[in-house]
Amino acid sequence: MKDAVSDSELKKVIGDFLEMGHVENIYEMFKREPLYYEWIGEILNDERFNVRLGISVLFEELKEKFPRDMALAVPSLEHEMKNGPAFVRGEVVSVLGVIGTEEAIDIIRQALQDSSPQVVEVAKDVLEELQ
Repeated sequence: MKDAVSDSELKKVIGDFLEMGHVENIYEMFKREPLYYEWIGEILNDERFNVRLGISVLFEELKEKFPRDMALAVPSLEHEMKNGPAFVRGEVVSVLGVIGTEEAIDIIRQALQDSSPQVVEVAKDVLEELQ
């Protein structure tokens, strides 16, 4: 009998696929399993730029067909806004902008008070785009 893949292993696989540019594979996974939205903050907290970029591309694609499911990612993104390094917080703001719910926008507004000038700048840009 084969052992099941752990959540941490699956999160690593998602990050690896995003790094390789296989967003379409991850899109299919998210389409089938909404639980993965709850992991997005943790996956976004990856030092690999292509992983973070892949998440932005993924959410742009998911927004077209599954806009309601995207709100499932907000709690994990909010956690990273409070606990992640500045480079992750800036990415979180961008993804929240794609999600665009009132809850996501409220978190972006809070980012205007962030300790990082770069995060504040991203928040201003995202809020301007949303208007």
